[in-house]
Amino acid sequence: MVHLFIGTHAALGELGAIGFLWVLIELLNPTDKRIARARIIAAISVVLIFLSWFTGGYYYVNLYGPIVKPIINEGPRPWAHAIFMETKEHVFLFLPFLSLLTFSVINKYRQDLIKNSKLRKSTIALCLIIFLLALAMGIMGYLISAGARAALEVKAI
Repeated sequence: MVHLFIGTHAALGELGAIGFLWVLIELLNPTDKRIARARIIAAISVVLIFLSWFTGGYYYVNLYGPIVKPIINEGPRPWAHAIFMETKEHVFLFLPFLSLLTFSVINKYRQDLIKNSKLRKSTIALCLIIFLLALAMGIMGYLISAGARAALEVKAI
């Protein structure tokens, strides 16, 4: 049941999320050096989030949909798919683009982030949204996996 793509998908997404938390921290007291570091970390985090998106999509299309989803839906916790996977499918669509937007703002407005507190606070808010959504994705993924494990336990009995 456990597949390499699940761990890869989750690890890439959470590393990307932690990267945006790091960017948020760099923006709290910005200097030229901290903005440069935030820009590099944001770029890496965008790549990680897109890679998570692709590995998750591959897993969903090739393994989850045809194999795992029916097991969950037939088990004692079909809500694990009905609520959490459906939510995850839609919310996760935003994360790569929010991360790309945040990187673009940091890249284009480097000096303005130091001087313009409204721009800085908005960019910090984007970083926080990305971090919290990615954290929620990880929690939902755990609940979906728990639904699959519960279904397999019932089948084994």
